[in-house]
Order: sequence, then C-alpha cells, then structure tokens
Amino acid sequence: MILKYDLSNKITDKIRLDGDERIYYAVPADIDRQGNHLEGAYIIVTTKKICLYDGNDISETYEIKDCSSAKADAKVGGGLLVVNHKGIDKIVVHYSAKHLARYAYIARGINILISGRFEEVESKEYEKVCPVCGRAIRGTGVCAKCSKEGGSTGLFKTLLMKYAKDFIGIFILMVLAAVTTLLNPEIQKHLINDVLKGGGGMRKALVFLAFMFALSVGIVVVNILKSNASTRLGARISADLRMQLFKKYQELPISFINDRRPGELLNRITSDTLYIREFMEDVFCNLFAVLFIFIWDVLFMLLINVKLALLTFVMVPVVVVMILGFRKTVYRIFHMQFRKNDEVSSSLQDVISGMRVVKTYGKENDESDRFKRLSSEYAVTNRKNETFWGIFQPIISFLMGMGVVIVVYFGGLDVFNESMSAGELYQFITYTLLLFQYIEWLSRLPKELTQLISSIERIDDILRQRVEHEDENLVHDMEIKGEITFDHATFGYKSYQPVLEDINVTVKPGEMIGIVGASGTGKSTLINLLMRLYEVDDGRILIDGTDLKEISRKSYRSQLGVVLQETFLFSGTILDNIRFSKPDATYEEIVRAAKMANAHEFICNLRDGYNTYVGERGSSLSGGERQRIAIARAILTNPRLLILDEATSSLDTESEFMIQKALERLTEGKTTFAIAHRLSTLQKADRLMVIDGHRIAEIGTHEELLAMKGIYYKLYNAQITA
Repeated sequence: MILKYDLSNKITDKIRLDGDERIYYAVPADIDRQGNHLEGAYIIVTTKKICLYDGNDISETYEIKDCSSAKADAKVGGGLLVVNHKGIDKIVVHYSAKHLARYAYIARGINILISGRFEEVESKEYEKVCPVCGRAIRGTGVCAKCSKEGGSTGLFKTLLMKYAKDFIGIFILMVLAAVTTLLNPEIQKHLINDVLKGGGGMRKALVFLAFMFALSVGIVVVNILKSNASTRLGARISADLRMQLFKKYQELPISFINDRRPGELLNRITSDTLYIREFMEDVFCNLFAVLFIFIWDVLFMLLINVKLALLTFVMVPVVVVMILGFRKTVYRIFHMQFRKNDEVSSSLQDVISGMRVVKTYGKENDESDRFKRLSSEYAVTNRKNETFWGIFQPIISFLMGMGVVIVVYFGGLDVFNESMSAGELYQFITYTLLLFQYIEWLSRLPKELTQLISSIERIDDILRQRVEHEDENLVHDMEIKGEITFDHATFGYKSYQPVLEDINVTVKPGEMIGIVGASGTGKSTLINLLMRLYEVDDGRILIDGTDLKEISRKSYRSQLGVVLQETFLFSGTILDNIRFSKPDATYEEIVRAAKMANAHEFICNLRDGYNTYVGERGSSLSGGERQRIAIARAILTNPRLLILDEATSSLDTESEFMIQKALERLTEGKTTFAIAHRLSTLQKADRLMVIDGHRIAEIGTHEELLAMKGIYYKLYNAQITA
C-alpha cells in the first residue's frame, strides 16, 4: 500500500501475523500522550488488528472485530486517531500536522476493514503523500512544493523548443547587429590614421564615410528586423500562455479556484504574460547581441593594447561583484512587489463585485481607507525598489566613467610616446565605451531576469497543477435513466476533515429527494458531489449502476439541470443566458423553455424582449426574474437529473408562487435533489433526507420522519412555532 513504510524485521516479528494476515498500513506515530516528540514509534494496521509500536515493543493492540468505527480527529497542530473499541472511544495515537492526511486515510481504511469490505482496501489507490512536507499528491505526480523538477526552467525550455525557429532567426539577426556594431570603430580608426593624419585626401575620406554610412544603415535595418521579430514572438508567447492559463483555469478543480484570490488569478493572465511579452520586446531582442559584442569587444581591446585593456578591466570585477552581491536582494524585493500588486488587485475586484453591499452598509469610506492602505503599501514597496535602482545604477555608471578616464589618461601618454596611434586610441576608447555601455546594460539584467523568472514561476505554478483528465478508453457516454446510489461515499474539502462520511442511499428514477439539516452539515457538499465539482475520497456514486467516474463528464453534465440559490447570469442578452446550457437551441426552443419557467411574459414586457441586455450577474433584473431565467436555462436541456439548491429562498410570495409552478413542470418525471431550509417547500418530495453529524441521520417520508420524533421532528416543529 502507498501509506506503508518499510518496517524492520525487528518490528514485523513483534506483530506476529497469523496465517493470511498482512500489514495494510504503517505510519509513524510522532507524539506521545504528554505531547512530547517520539522517535521510532509506529501505528500499524493489519487485516485483523491495530497495533501501536512504541519504539521498543507492541504497547497496545485493538482487534478489528471489536471495533465499530475509527476517525482521525484534526486538532490545532496535529490530531488524534480515535477508535470505538467495545463501545468506548479510545485515543490510539497522537500525531503532528504533517501526518494529518495520512491518518485520515488510515481511519477510512480501518472503517472499510470494520465493514468487511477487504477488497476495497486492496484495490483502493489512496493519494500519495510527499515524504518531505506531508502534502497529498495525486496519481503518479510529484509534490509541487518540494520537487525541483520543472519550474520556471522547465517552462522556459518548453517555450524554447516550441518557438525554436523564431529564436534561431532572432539569434542570427542579433549576430548581424553585433558584427555591424563592432566594424564601425575599425573603419573610424582608418579614417583618422589614413585620412585625417595621413593626408589621404577627400576621395579616400568619402570611401570610408560611405562604408560608415552603409554600416549605420545596416545596423538600423537589422535592429528594426530584430525588434519586429522579437515583438511578434513576444506577442505570440504571451497570447499562447494566456490561452493555456485560461484553459487551465477551466480544467482545475473548483477547490483550487476557491483557494486562490481572484486578483491573483487575474494577474497571472494579465500582468505576468504582459511582462513576458515586454521582456521579449525590450530585453531578449538585445540579449545575445550584447553578449556577443561584449566578448569580441574584450578580445579586440586585448589585441589593440594589452596594458590599456588590463587597466580598463580593473573596474569590471568591481561592477560584477556588486551585481552578483545584490542578486538575492533584487529577487526578494520584486517578489514582494508582485505580492503587493496581487493584494491591490484582489481588493479592487472584491469592492467592485460587492459594491451593493458596500453601499448598503455605508462602508465606502472604510473600503477607501483599506484600499488606500494597500495602495500605499504597494507604492512604498515600488518606491523602495526604484530607489534601490536609482542609487545602484549611478554607482555603476560612476565606476565605469572612472574606467574611461583611466583609458584616456594612459592611452594619451602612449600616443605622446608614439607607441600608439591616435586612430587606435580613438578605436580603443570606442570599444571601452561599448564595453561599459553593455556592462551597464547587463547590470540591469538581474532586475529584468528577476521579474521574468517571477512571472514565469507564477504562471508555471498554475500550469503545473495536476488535472486528472478522463481516459477516453475508461469513460463512455451514457443516457441516464435516473437511479442514483451513494455507496459508502466519503468526502472532505480537506482530506483529513471529512464533511460527509459513509453515505449510503439509493434514489429511484423520477424520485424527488428533499435534503434538510442544519447549516454546515454537508447538504451543499452532497449536491457538489452530484454535480461532479468534486470526486468522493472513498466509496462510489453510481448512476444507473455505473460508477460516475466511468461516465464522461460532458455526457453526464449535458443531462444535468441545476438551479442554485445564487443565480448567476452572464453579461449579455437574456437570449444568450438561456441558450448557455444548449448553444445550438433554436429560438422556438428558448421561448418554449421560458414559457415553462413562467419567464416569457416578463421578458416580453422588457423594452428589447429576449434581446434585452442584462448587466454583470443580471443586476438589472429582480431576484425572481433571474431565478426564472435560470430555470428556463435548466429546462432547455430537458435534464434527467435535477438539482435545486434553495431555488425559492429570499423571494416574495408572488415570485415564489411563479417559481414553484415552474419547478413543478421542471421536476416532473425527473430524479430530483432539492435543498431547502423552509420545510414547507419540500411537501411534494417523495422522501426527505436529514444530514447530521456528517452522515444521513434520518430518511423517509414527511409522515415517517415526524413519527420518529427525531431531528426532522424538531426542525419541523421549530419552523411551525417560529
């Protein structure tokens, strides 16, 4: 098993396995009952028993047959494995936070063993757990946090391979730009020595000037071609990454999207891809040309005058040491700048999205102050970064200026001593200026590269998230009849904190199930599993006897209708919003669906009818109107399975009546799961399911549940007397 550690013979000999008994799980127990750290202790689960090895011997043993349940109880900084042994809850072991996921799986495995479903333990492929940080990793993947594979380097290599021809073309143009730049000083030397000092005459001067003009034109043409090629490549890479990110966002599980701030996700697509494009346009187009010129510049200086070259190079190590010395500082300050930018973007998006709430509570000034604080923090961080470069760059320029002074002084002495011609001195000074110009350019490179690497890392953080794609050979399309079975289904948004445990129920085709219970008991989680927004951690959900995982998501969701409490309408026309569930629907089909949803009349009374534009989230419509459009959207696909989540809550009496009539038409003959806090709205449900304590506490008809005088009875009476 994946959660089984390599145990020494010393430990396995003490367990004394009987016959076909074998070890299923073995995980370190790293905290004792007094809260002290333990070394060498293990919790070991076999086919028949649970053993605690304290580092020297088996200190406790619990027979599986004497246990009725097990749970991993998460606490602050760690957790407890609790087993109900002979009717008494016993704490078997304490463990630290890094083992939370491991023990959650062990608790589930013990419950499966208790129920006698041994084959599930053997066939179940639990999530792997990173041995370094303890995070769960799915499939054959590696831990994104601890692995050094891939990352920004991996993404950069991928881009290099994908656009190899474009990179090669730009590289050739860079070499041409470097060659033309390096030839100019050579011609200028001959112009001074052979014409100005040697008396070569106007004809010879015009020849050299013509060469210089041709080279200047060549440099301009090559740089234009190089810049255009880099700009086109940068735009293509940026557009490609934006599409990859957008596609990835849609493939990622809803849990990942919920865990990230909207502004942060938005910046990945906008700001980070934009910077990559700007880097290609402003930096990459000159990068190899600068390096090529730098290398040949040094060689030419050594060939012209070794002494002067060595004197010039005295300043180079000083500049290089300064650049390398501040490399980590540069990396840190720009990461801070990106993070502050994310906070500002997220705050802005939150306020704009929740402007109605802000205005309702009169919190405009408070939100302005909050945004001002975040903006000020971002401005301070940005100012510190620019101040750093405002000081760093002039120091570099000063050091290089001193290098030019050295060349002029000692080179002038050589000219006076006639050991060097005036043309050679001019040529050397030009090469020196080029050298320091490109050293200064290279001194800005850590800043540019840090921003580039930060952007690539942030993009790669999204692109490397593992998505469990469906294997077309293992899934198939299926026409749903409507029988839904939860078979020992267990799920938790955090793997070590189950929200639903061991759910077992079968719903017949066409049956309407009302789901009731207190807030936070897992009602919405149940329908999230039905909508396949999440996959069960253990057990199965069967559709007409077929595991839901074996049905393609596209086929399943095309037969699924959903009407939620928070109705979401896209910016666009009413026609577009209804047609969203079935893009190829005809106008007649849309009108028919709207009539069934009791929406046709109010739509026709609008100025533009079905072509009426609704604002973001349908803000121009009332709650009841938005809800009826959502129902029409669900009716359009004629779903076999229907999910209603508080579809009539927070509506006036007239709107509720209209929507109830529409829902009656919608649910007729369809398997329906309906959540409602107002129990009166579930009177027509065939059965009611009460969720409590992460499990199905009660199930039956309205009359049957009242007769039980349990949880439902209390809820019903509480609402009647309220």
